[in-house]
Amino acid sequence: MNQFEITIRSFEKVREFISIATVQPFRVLVGNGMQMVNAKSFIGMVSLDFSRPLTVTCECDANSFHSFRQQVSAFLAS
Repeated sequence: MNQFEITIRSFEKVREFISIATVQPFRVLVGNGMQMVNAKSFIGMVSLDFSRPLTVTCECDANSFHSFRQQVSAFLAS
């Protein structure tokens, strides 16, 4: 299981993140410590609190993780 943190500040960015997550052939979860949701679900994603960084959890190998992390690099928390 691989993890990294992201920040999302608008619904447009939620849609953008979901569109990248949806094409991944592995499970992607996003959470805020209190709840974890499927990153491929718009309803699940908009239920999160975006005022803090979110943790992304990927169930994949190291190469897939690295590739996905690069694809969402604009969302990485600083």
